[in-house]
Amino acid sequence: MTDPAPVPARFFEGVFDRTLTNLRNAWREIAESARGVLAGAPRPESLAPDADQLRRQMLSCLDGRGGEVTARARAADLGRTYLSLDADGRERFLQLLAGEFDVDRQEIDRCCNALISASGADQRAATERALRAALEPPRITLLRQFNALPEGVKFLVDRRAELMDLRQHDPALASLEEDLKRLLANWFDIGFLELKRITWESPAALLEKLMAYEAVHEIRGWTDLKNRLEADRRCFAFFHPRMPDEPLIFVEVALVSGMTGEVHALLDEAAPIDDPNSADTAIFYSISNCQRGLAGISFGDFLIKRVVDALATELPRLKVFATLSPVPGFRVWLDRQGDLLLPAERSAIEALGDEALGRDLTALLDHYAEPRVAAALRDPLIRLCAHYLLYERTPAGRALDPVAHFHLSNGARVERLNWLGDTSPKGLQQSAGIMVNYLYRLSDIEANHEAYRGEGRVAASSAIRNLLRAG
Repeated sequence: MTDPAPVPARFFEGVFDRTLTNLRNAWREIAESARGVLAGAPRPESLAPDADQLRRQMLSCLDGRGGEVTARARAADLGRTYLSLDADGRERFLQLLAGEFDVDRQEIDRCCNALISASGADQRAATERALRAALEPPRITLLRQFNALPEGVKFLVDRRAELMDLRQHDPALASLEEDLKRLLANWFDIGFLELKRITWESPAALLEKLMAYEAVHEIRGWTDLKNRLEADRRCFAFFHPRMPDEPLIFVEVALVSGMTGEVHALLDEAAPIDDPNSADTAIFYSISNCQRGLAGISFGDFLIKRVVDALATELPRLKVFATLSPVPGFRVWLDRQGDLLLPAERSAIEALGDEALGRDLTALLDHYAEPRVAAALRDPLIRLCAHYLLYERTPAGRALDPVAHFHLSNGARVERLNWLGDTSPKGLQQSAGIMVNYLYRLSDIEANHEAYRGEGRVAASSAIRNLLRAG
């Protein structure tokens, strides 16, 4: 069976264009419903507002006059103004919000002095309340108003994604981004999130987003997606009540017998559909964060644990919960190293002939399909990958590989390395074709988590550690 044609880029653009159009229409209706109480005449959307107009709109959102309907209308009008701007206009909008609606530092100084000189418990409590109020910039009060709008929380999540790029060259925007991150972290507490299973019967708009957000193994079309949602597969996602149609993070699971080491078998559309009730192993083969604006707000670890609980309840025969994961930083790290071959490994490379001697390990990967080359590369690359996962660290002391850090933080252990587990161009380019099984043994999760977070110690199987003893 030939692979289906890849999903065209315009498909994904259409998914997000429809979302943006729906947002504009909803906010237009809200703004126009209270047009009679909004200051000023309506401005044609083709005319970009100047700084004074933007300032007046922002101040209007903060003045507190009118009721809830008016407040929503003002926020919707301001949001529509933002969406009508080009990239430069949006940056100026955010700079105005960051610069002119920051904290009043003189008021903070006054509150600090009052707190120092306060006498008595009542006066101290009053000055502490005043200081807390002074430390919250007006821009946060303004941004909170979007929470009451349809898709308003999604709007703020996307604004943080923009600010993450813009903050690099503007300290004021960096401060605004940090404020928005704290606000979103409160709203996206794990207690507010809902775990849902996604099936082929889920709304088409949601399935389209699943295809667009998949970040590990590209979904190549509707047939591919249907295969990933068959009876022997599961897909779970976290949702927020203020973003009910937008997945925050999702995981794809294969229900199989025995631990899988090769991803192409899991993605094979021609493979027979197995009975999920006979499976003994759940393989988590893809985890994708969907909202860039929520980066640094962690709920992926809770997703794994919740899905394990859900699967164990639904299918009691499942005894093994493991991932089949890429090693996305391995090849970059390997390319920066010198000669790391052991004598026996070098002899195996030399036995390939003169044409191999001038090439490094990663260059030889281009010929992985030749059995002799694959056999010569297997031992050194598997050994070096084990070293990379267990011992290579960032300056902050966390595992250098981001996927390893995620699973080790969640309490998994490095169970098995799989040679040529992913021979796609992406798999070879990032992971040298290697995939790793991280094992979630329920009785060990907490201990593994504490060992990694507290001591930097990586839990690993004896098979993995034996690979390193050979070196």
